[in-house]
Amino acid sequence: MTSDTTSGTGRSAFGTGSAASEVLAGIDLTGRTAVVTGGYSGLGLAATRALAGAGARVVVPARRPESAQQALADTQRVEVDRLDLADLNSVRAFAERFRRRHATLDILIANAGIMACPETRVGPGWEAQLAINHLGHYALTQLVWPTLTAAGAARVVSVSSGYSVDSRIRWDDLQFSRGYDKWAAYAQSKLANILFARHLDRLGGPYGVRAFSVNPGWILTPLQRHLTVDEMVAAGWIDAEGNPAPGLFTTPEQGAATLVWAATSRELDGRGGDYCADCRITDGGPADDGEAARLWALSANLTGLDLVH
Repeated sequence: MTSDTTSGTGRSAFGTGSAASEVLAGIDLTGRTAVVTGGYSGLGLAATRALAGAGARVVVPARRPESAQQALADTQRVEVDRLDLADLNSVRAFAERFRRRHATLDILIANAGIMACPETRVGPGWEAQLAINHLGHYALTQLVWPTLTAAGAARVVSVSSGYSVDSRIRWDDLQFSRGYDKWAAYAQSKLANILFARHLDRLGGPYGVRAFSVNPGWILTPLQRHLTVDEMVAAGWIDAEGNPAPGLFTTPEQGAATLVWAATSRELDGRGGDYCADCRITDGGPADDGEAARLWALSANLTGLDLVH
């Protein structure tokens, strides 16, 4: 992958300082349906508002629907529904309701997630960050697949984070049963988001479903809720008074720009599977498609869902 549009790879007129509303300026999404998980706080809220502002009907699945209703009270064309990504029964129930109400799904932004939480087990003992950040979204995509293919030209955007060549899937201990490291577990889940988009695009391309993964950059949002002030000070993110380090963070609206760019940009027509940042395709990201296929097969085995072929 390169970043030169002359070879069709997605250098954009937008960048780090662009806001989601700027990316969507002049784009009419009337008649389109979008789902934004976690679309009621942080990046997700900014993406929801921008998509709805461009005319899309946005469904916001929320673990706390009452909070979502309150956060989105001033936003038109938004529908809130209940979804707990840590609970496959909840994912199934949401998908069933969605398919009854909506014939097509044009945009799915897999945004909801947790970061660096204390060791937590969900479902059948799954490590919570992998379960919520990856497996829940894998299951959701599987279960709304008929509506994505019915759209004719749909996009799935998997919200990841920064990629390091040291990041890896712990194939021998996926659930961190032998010693938990909250940052290693987070990194694994975010790598899974990238690999998921790679393989989904490979399978979905023939059906008109293209997938991208996104690094939204550094943004202070509720994602940091499991970190103490001392941890963030030690990391150099904030000072002792809680002030963000100068120049480190962008706003949620700027972070959401790459999400909505990947979901809508005509520059990406005919492409997919790419890892994006700052409203452009990057050279970063894992290059081994075998890893993506292996993770897909493992996710299918864990969730019992393998409807995308």
